[in-house]
Amino acid sequence: MSANSRLTIAAHALAWIGLYQRQGHEVATSEQIATSANTNPVVIRRLLGELRRAGLVESRRGAGAGWSLARELESMTLLDVYEAVEPGPLFAMHRTTPHQECVVGHGIQPALQNIYEGIEETLRHELARVTLENILQDVLAASR
Repeated sequence: MSANSRLTIAAHALAWIGLYQRQGHEVATSEQIATSANTNPVVIRRLLGELRRAGLVESRRGAGAGWSLARELESMTLLDVYEAVEPGPLFAMHRTTPHQECVVGHGIQPALQNIYEGIEETLRHELARVTLENILQDVLAASR
C-alpha cells in the first residue's frame, strides 16, 4: 500500500495560493499550482474542487479565471483541509465480516476499533493546532 498524498498536495496548493496572493496576484491557475507541486493540473483541479465545496477556496470562470482563497490562511487549519479532502475514517475494517467462528475473526474488529478511534482523535487534535499560515511560515523559513 502506498501513502495518500491528498492532504499534502491540498496544503501545498493553499500555501501556494496564499503566497501568490500576497505578491499582489488575484487568482492562481491550476497549471501554476501544478507546476509547483510537480503534478498534473487535473489533480490540482479535483482537489481545489473539494476545497471549494468546503469553503476554503473560490473559483473564477471566464477571462481571468483561476482560484483564490476564500479565507485567510490564519483561519484555516490542517484539520479543515483534511476534512475537505479525506472523506471517511483514517482506518477501515474488513470489507466483509471476518469468519465469526474463528477466535481472531470474531475479536479482531472490536480489538482494533478502540485503537483506531484513539489514533484518529489524536490526529484530529494535532491537525487542528496547525494553521496554513504556520505551514507557509515554515516553508518560507526553510527556503532561506
